[in-house]
Amino acid sequence: MNRVAFTMKLKAGYESEYKRRHDEIWPELVREIEAAGVQDYSIFLDPDSLTLFAVQKVKDHDTTADLPKSRVVKKWWKYMADIMDCNDDNSPVVRHLQEVFHMD
Repeated sequence: MNRVAFTMKLKAGYESEYKRRHDEIWPELVREIEAAGVQDYSIFLDPDSLTLFAVQKVKDHDTTADLPKSRVVKKWWKYMADIMDCNDDNSPVVRHLQEVFHMD
């Protein structure tokens, strides 16, 4: 099992909308993420900076690198593009983080 962490950026004024959309996450998107090997996924919000901090536990031999090719992932990105900092293809601007400490 690997841990993956990254940040994304929320646009100002969309904090409750971001939460609402995730409270109603599409079941087909959840299935796609789980099928890729993500076993545990949390997103936290720093309300002062509007930074979203995501942490995933990913199975060994995962296929998460293929998720950007998925129809439902692309559809979700388009759905979220109006409230997040995004790239030209609607994917969120992501900054991958390096793990420097872990304690079980």
